[in-house]
Order: sequence, then structure tokens, then C-alpha cells
Amino acid sequence: MSRAIRPVGHEDRLSLVEHLDELRTRLIVCGLGFFAAFAVAMWQNEALLDLVNRPLERTTAASVKRASGPLEQTARSQVQLRHALERGAAAFDRLSRSSALTASDRAAVREAVRSYGDAARALPRSVPGRQPVTLGVTEPFTTTLTVSLWFALLFSLPLILYQAYAFVLPAFSPQERRVALPLMALAPVLFAAGVAFCWFVILPPALKFLQSFNAASFDVLVQAKPYYAFIVFALISLGLLFQIPLAVLAVTRTGLVTVEQLRRNRRYAIVVIAVVAMLLPTIDPVTLILEIIPLLILYELSILLASWLERLDARRERATAPTNEEETSSANAV
Repeated sequence: MSRAIRPVGHEDRLSLVEHLDELRTRLIVCGLGFFAAFAVAMWQNEALLDLVNRPLERTTAASVKRASGPLEQTARSQVQLRHALERGAAAFDRLSRSSALTASDRAAVREAVRSYGDAARALPRSVPGRQPVTLGVTEPFTTTLTVSLWFALLFSLPLILYQAYAFVLPAFSPQERRVALPLMALAPVLFAAGVAFCWFVILPPALKFLQSFNAASFDVLVQAKPYYAFIVFALISLGLLFQIPLAVLAVTRTGLVTVEQLRRNRRYAIVVIAVVAMLLPTIDPVTLILEIIPLLILYELSILLASWLERLDARRERATAPTNEEETSSANAV
């Protein structure tokens, strides 16, 4: 059985078994958080699917108006037929009020009005957007299960990130911990900000471009599993990339990289960020720029934060240096 997680101080010296025991306990906490998120995702799977389908419905509804395939022509014809039936029902309704009609003719016209109205209401008022399609017998179930698992990972990632940072936190000194603790609390916020940025800024133009590209030459049918994988991959990727400030702080505080090296090699960082952004769902240049700009801002803010911490360390060392020299002089005199 794993023990409860206890705070580990900077001066504590734990054995390998104790480190592994703490790691196991934190992994159990992450697993419990993941399964709790999965249970909620399965419970609300219809709401999740409806939420994820909305961008595709809005995008396909716009692209169908310009496409020329048989499916698009059928969708537009249904809308046109509804408008024709509504006009016919209105004309028959005006005719039913004519005093020149006999009672039987008036009843027949009113029946035609009802029939035209029922037929019109059965057709879409505007060109509908499409939902993802499934091709296998078990695919609706397996896709729903997969989407719930992906969203469980998405919802539990802030907890997983917090546990990861908490595991390495004892390596920081008490002074560094005063800065690291707020950053740990900021990790879920940065992740949520990355997910929100992807959902509201990146995905709409990316889907619009992909669905409207050569739309006149294709009957575009989006398969459910690749579409949901595309959405979740983009959300998780942007959420993790927004952890850049914490990653920069970690490598500078451990001495792997200095702030001066980060500044001197800024152009290489720009290239790396651009390459990473290109690996995300970025097809058009506008979407690519929208991804690169916040990542560059986060990188520059990370350098400023790491530089500020180094200045704090330098001032602290200068403040303690006279005391250390006095202690050394006293020891030599004795």
C-alpha cells in the first residue's frame, strides 16, 4: 500500500525506496484523477460530442453553399424545395379565403395548405452542417469511448502536471520555492489558456481552410475518429506548449542552460517554435502566425522571469558574502 503524500523539505535526504514510494503515490493520485475525469466524460459523452461537432457543422454549412458535389446539391435542393412549398402553402391559403369557391373546394384547398406546410416543415430551413460519419458497426461505440478517454486526459492533465511539478519541487531551495510555488499554481492556468486559445483562435480558421479547400471537386465526408483525434491533439498540444515558462525556468534553475545562452540563441528558439507550430494543425499562414506569436511572447517572458530570479540570487549572495568572510576570518584567527 502506498502512503499518503507528505511534504518533503529541501534538506530532507530520502532513500531510493522513499523516492519511488512517493512517485508511486503521486502516480496513483494521477490515475484516480484520470478515471474520475473519464467517468464524467462517459456520463456526458453526448454533450462532449455535440460540443466538438459544432465547429465542423458551422464550417461545413458554409462550404456546402459553394461546393458542387451531389451531396451539396441535394442539401441545397432541399432548402429550395422547402421555400417553394412555403410559397405554395401561402398561395393556397390566400385561395382558400376566396368567396368564389364551394365548400368542398375550400376544404380541398385547406387540406393542400396543411399538406404543403407539413412537407415544408420536414425539410431544413437552411443548408445544414454535417456531423462526422462512421463506417463500421462498432465505430459509434468505440469512437465515443475513445473521445471520452481523450477528454479525460485533457481534463486531468492539469492535475498530472501539478503532481509532476510537486515531485521535483523539493530540489528547489526555500528561496526558490517561494517563486516555484506560484508557478506550480500557474501551470493549470497556462494549460487552460492554451486549450482556450486553440479552441477559439486556432481551430475555426484551420477547419474553415481545410473544409473549403477545393470543395467544388470533392464530396467532403469527415470520418469521426480522425476528426476527433485532430481536435484533441490540437487542444493538448497547445496546452502543453503554453508550459514554456515553466520549462525555461526548470532548465535555467538546474544550470543546464543560462539566461545569457537563451538570449544569445534566440534566433534558434524562433526556428524551433516555428517548426513546432507547423507540426500543429496549421495549414494556412494566418493560423501559423496566430500560433507562433503567443509562443514567442511566452518564451520572452520566460527569459525575463529567469533573469529576474538570477538577479535575486546574486543580491542574496552579495548580502551573505560579508558574513561568510567574517566567519572565515574568525576561524583563521583561532
